[in-house]
Amino acid sequence: MSFSAVDVTTSRLSDQEGRILEFERCWWRFGGAKEDAIREQFDLSATRYYQTLNRLIDQPAALEADPILVRRLRRLRETRQQARSAGHRN
Repeated sequence: MSFSAVDVTTSRLSDQEGRILEFERCWWRFGGAKEDAIREQFDLSATRYYQTLNRLIDQPAALEADPILVRRLRRLRETRQQARSAGHRN
């Protein structure tokens, strides 16, 4: 399965950025491990993919392209960061 990008002409996202947002919307449809799907779809390591995703969701163009998804991804990131911070305080 390949992903079509969101309309990059109006959202100012690159083709790959649009594909990443689309992937985040529906990666679970692949079945199996997300990391395997990342490697197959983007030819990136999981580490590089998540670095790219974290930069992407901070961009106003990503928020404009898919506000619900980007806000959800930001909340998930914040929750993970808080959990890691709480773990370091013990």
